[in-house]
Amino acid sequence: MAEAQNAPKNLAVQGGTPAAGSTTAGAIAVAAESTVATRMSAPPSFDVADFPVPNGREEEWRFTPLARLKGLHDGTAVANGTMKAQIDAPDVVTVESVERGDARIGKAGTPVDRIAAQAFSSFAKATVVTVPKEAVLTEPVRVALHGEGGTTFGHTVFDVQAFAEAVVVIDHTGDGVRAANVDFLVGDGAKLTVVSVQDWDDTAVHVSQHNALIGRDATFKSIVVTFGGDLVRLHPRVTYAGPGGEAELFGLYFTDAGQHQEHRLLVDHSAPHCKSNVVYKGALQGQDAHAVWIGDVLIEKTAEGTDTYELNRNLVLTDGARVDSVPNLEIETGEIVGAGHASATGRFDDEQLFYLQSRGIPADEARRLVVRGFFAELVQQIGVDDIEERLLSKIETELQGSV
Repeated sequence: MAEAQNAPKNLAVQGGTPAAGSTTAGAIAVAAESTVATRMSAPPSFDVADFPVPNGREEEWRFTPLARLKGLHDGTAVANGTMKAQIDAPDVVTVESVERGDARIGKAGTPVDRIAAQAFSSFAKATVVTVPKEAVLTEPVRVALHGEGGTTFGHTVFDVQAFAEAVVVIDHTGDGVRAANVDFLVGDGAKLTVVSVQDWDDTAVHVSQHNALIGRDATFKSIVVTFGGDLVRLHPRVTYAGPGGEAELFGLYFTDAGQHQEHRLLVDHSAPHCKSNVVYKGALQGQDAHAVWIGDVLIEKTAEGTDTYELNRNLVLTDGARVDSVPNLEIETGEIVGAGHASATGRFDDEQLFYLQSRGIPADEARRLVVRGFFAELVQQIGVDDIEERLLSKIETELQGSV
């Protein structure tokens, strides 16, 4: 990705050629402040060799259909595809194409599985998008990634510096096999909202680790929206660089027949007096639709005053769909404000449907209203009008298949 400063930035990128050589020691030396692993994951590492090839019996892989990963997990996938990228941003934002030795690469987080490590070792150049100190953006930074077939690897860093405020929209469309790491550096007192939309073609495969490092008194909001793809596996991770940080992680997914959509989250409360709130909701329809949600929250000994909660709710619209939902809490100190989690999976609420029908609303329309209401709370979190309208339209289209 060619360097562009003070544009608007409209960049077309041909991606997929791996860099020569292995991971440099310099890149590892500036790696993430947090290399924590929960008791259910392998130790983080930038080296692919530190992760054995998964066989599907491991805790972190037992829900994932390995055969549908197109070789991303065992090293047989090679970079041979094209990913077109376009970045539109206000003039104050800078976009750079950098080598892997850049100090910002890997600073927000270390790969926690073999695919993330493979992506880190295989990208040609990384893209760094910087919002300068104290800048308050009035328009979103928009990143459009369109797959044109084949396998690609990538690494993107969003560096939102101290007391800056920004909204970033990352939009995935097209076809292909994609493995990537995305880093969010949120400076002290900064506010960052990220909307990541996975609207791939039905045959696409997308595996990505999202790493957020939240500075002192900073605010980070993530909204993950997943509709498309044959297999999508996302791994959002949050850690805190100082006290007073707040993180909100929202997710919305609509899993159709044959699709596998997997969201695995970790919030690492590594600093005192920080907050986190996680809410993910999904709807499923069709034979062999499979959604997986894993929510891990770790409260370390040093994280006194932590306030955290996580919630996952799933609405099963038809027979033949499957949900695996696993919330986990690891608490190493009792000096906290609160910590809790909840998970629920079910069909339509008969009382809600009866209430609507008793007021003259036809059954099909009543079911649509229930589903739209189920997702409305999360759609409203996006705050970008055209994206909200597009997602509501997408939900309506999906509902045509089940109602």
